[in-house]
Amino acid sequence: MTGGQPLHRDRARATSFGSAAARYDRFRPRYPGALIADLVPRPGIRVLDVGAGTGIATAQLRAAGADVLAVEPDPAMAEVAAGKGLPVEVATFAEWDPRGRSFDLVVFAQSFHWVDPQPALRKVGAVLAGDGRLALLWNRIVADRPSPDELAAVYADVGAEPQRPSVLVEGDDLEPLLAAAGFTSQRRHYTEHPHYGGTAWVQMVSTYSAVLQLPAADQDLLRNRLAATIGEAGVQATNDALAVLCTITR
Repeated sequence: MTGGQPLHRDRARATSFGSAAARYDRFRPRYPGALIADLVPRPGIRVLDVGAGTGIATAQLRAAGADVLAVEPDPAMAEVAAGKGLPVEVATFAEWDPRGRSFDLVVFAQSFHWVDPQPALRKVGAVLAGDGRLALLWNRIVADRPSPDELAAVYADVGAEPQRPSVLVEGDDLEPLLAAAGFTSQRRHYTEHPHYGGTAWVQMVSTYSAVLQLPAADQDLLRNRLAATIGEAGVQATNDALAVLCTITR
């Protein structure tokens, strides 16, 4: 939720990423290798990557042997994905035309919280092959050192919202939503402990929508203050990457 409304209804926030497309592609984390391997059990599976952004997950899935199509509504983000040689169609998922195509796997990588869930899940069910799966993915990175409280204080100084894991999957809202749409689901966690140089961390967190919505001067101030707080030691972090793997009851 943001400002009392679901994230997918905050269109200014949902469409803010194109302004930082190159930085997003360079600094946003890739998904753990074990997670990608679990999604592509054999070469040649047909995958639809919804809200693909700059094609981070798309490229990883293709490298694992999948036949992937990306769908991305932001032209600037889609241009970065296409520049990697990835097939991408520019559309919101609601407006995208499957043209009779079906897929063995539909992926929302860091993007499910940006769609209206009930109609999106109905559309997923319509394009999944008989034994196909849905995968909802999130990289959920939290700083361990400096502490979250130290970094949150920097955000508070400039009136910004601190980085936090995706709110949609933090409570008990997701599984009942999936069950009501006819999906059974299971959560799998893939934990990593990456270290970031100060510049890389600051550049990464400045691609989050809460920061991109700030005036340019406040974005610069936040980056400078984060860099000063982090210092030369960088950031020791934990990525509790989450995959919610779903099958549909026909």
